[in-house]
Order: sequence, then C-alpha cells, then structure tokens
Amino acid sequence: MPTLWFILVAFMLTMYVLLDGFDLGAGAIHLFAARTDKDRRLILRAIGPVWDGNEVWLIAAGGTLFFTFPLLYASSFSGFYLPLMMVLWLLMLRGVAIELRSRVPSPVWSSFWDGVFFIGSALLAIFFGAALGNVIRGVPLAKDATFFEPLWTDFFNPLSPTPGILDWYTVLVGLMALSTLVLHGANYIAVKTRDAVYTQARRFARWAWIATVLLTIFATLATFFIQPLVYASFTQRPWGVIFPLLALAGLVGSFVFNQHGNDLWALFSSGAFIVGMLASAAFSLYPNVLPAVDPANSLTIVNASASLYGQTVGLVWWIIGMVLAAIYFIFTYRTFWGKVSVADTGGH
Repeated sequence: MPTLWFILVAFMLTMYVLLDGFDLGAGAIHLFAARTDKDRRLILRAIGPVWDGNEVWLIAAGGTLFFTFPLLYASSFSGFYLPLMMVLWLLMLRGVAIELRSRVPSPVWSSFWDGVFFIGSALLAIFFGAALGNVIRGVPLAKDATFFEPLWTDFFNPLSPTPGILDWYTVLVGLMALSTLVLHGANYIAVKTRDAVYTQARRFARWAWIATVLLTIFATLATFFIQPLVYASFTQRPWGVIFPLLALAGLVGSFVFNQHGNDLWALFSSGAFIVGMLASAAFSLYPNVLPAVDPANSLTIVNASASLYGQTVGLVWWIIGMVLAAIYFIFTYRTFWGKVSVADTGGH
C-alpha cells in the first residue's frame, strides 16, 4: 500500500505540473509574446477557464500527503516553511493580477498587473524547480525528522551538511523548470491563438527548446554528481530507463512537431518530456520520499507511512474524488477547446 500511495502522490504532482505548467509558462512569456493590450488579453483568455482548476491537483496532493505520509507532511511543511510562504504569495499574486488588470481602464494599471503576473509566473516556475532540486539533493533532516532550511547558506557547496534552499544546483534545476514550462506554455498558446500571438508563441517555443536541452544536460550531469541514489536506482532497476527515454522522445517530438507546425502534438510532446523527467526523479528516489543529507535520517515509504487502515480507507475516497475531478476536467477542456479570439476575451 505505501508503494501505491507513493505512485499516486507522484501522479498528482505530475498532473499539477503538466496542467498548471502551461499556465505558468504562458505567464512567463505574457509580457513578451504579446505586445498590445488585446494580445495580452488573448493569452489570459486562453488560460482563463482552466488556470484555477489546474491548481486543484496541488491542493489534492498536499491533502493526500496528510493521511498517507503524515510524517513527511509535517516535516516538509515545517522545514520548507519559508519557500512555501513565498509560493503561497506568488500564487495569490497571479490570481489577483488576472482578476484586477481589467478593473480600471488605464494602461498604467493594466501594465502593472501584467508585470505582477509575469513575475509571479516566472518565479513560481523557478521555485517549484528549486523545490524539486532540494528533494533530489537531500535536506538536513535530524533523527527526529525535523529540519529547517534558510534561503541559502553556502551557495557554491550543495553537499554542505547544512545546505540552504538555494545553491547552484537547485538554481540550475529551477532554471531548467522555467525553460521547460516556457516551452510547454508557448506550445499551449500556439494551440489556442492565431496571428501575431501565435507567431510569437512558436518563436518562444523554439528558443525555450534550445534552453531546455542545454539546461537538461547540465542538470542531469549535476544530479548524478550530487545524489548517488540516482545512479544506484537505475543500476539496480534498469527497466526504469523507460522514463528518461520518454522524456527524450518528448523533447525530440516537441522540436519536430514545432518545425512542421503541428502545435497540438508539440504540446503533447512537451507534456511527455515533463512526465518523463518527473517520473525519472520519482523512480530514482524510491523508496525515499524525502532524502536526508545523512542517508540514515531519510524519510521513506516505510518510516513516514500512515497506518494500513488509514491508507486503505483513504484509497476509497481518493478514487471517488479523482473520478469527480476527471469528469470536471474533461468537461472543462472539451467546453473551452479550440482557438480563442479577441471577441471572447470579455473582462480580461
């Protein structure tokens, strides 16, 4: 049962990055892919019906941790208190920016909120990537499963016994996350728009693809250096190579389909890259759910797990909730499928 929940939690987090990822990517290119107010409203219209619903996956993942791996929930939410507060504020700022930019008919007002939306989206992508980098690298867990990380300690030594949230490795992973989500978001905007915004989105997708390739190479090499668990996992369970291969196929497919103007398949391909990379990370860390700088203190699916009864009952309710969520998402995406136009932008 703990292994099943490890997979399900990883699935929910992957779904969040996959769906809300193109919202963040769209926000990160919002100021540059759209030069006029109408074009910016067009991008907001493209993500408008789905951006808040996509965040349900993040909330659901956090709630699931509470009853499946309560020690992980308690340890990570207290240890990562500072970055979690930052993420919360950035999430709120994105929502406020979308809702308020058109409330006052002033170019200064709308430009200010456009800037807030861009900053919130770009920083969220970097912070989520840095969070993944922290999990892969390991955190300074004590024997009682408590820890606290300042924003940074020794930036140039991620192998320090007292690492901070930010060092060169976690920043590298954060930048890779930003370029990946920009690629994903640009592909999504290309699917949803026409004319100038469409052309700019495809151009951003090409540049983001180059950045993603380079950053993925550097981050992968750094990961093998920073965390020996990664190499050991793929050595002991070589079948796991299917996950990096999926990521590689997605990266290649994104380039090929973009070159041929097949925007929908380019979007699916960038999504496959995200799924492959996150699955590779989860596979390489298993059975750890939160590695420690001192491996003896790591939280695993065994020592962080709730009771079998709690996990079994939770599975029943999880299935019911996921069925309802699937119905909602299928209905929403089918209803708002297709290209958007300026006439559809409404208040945004």
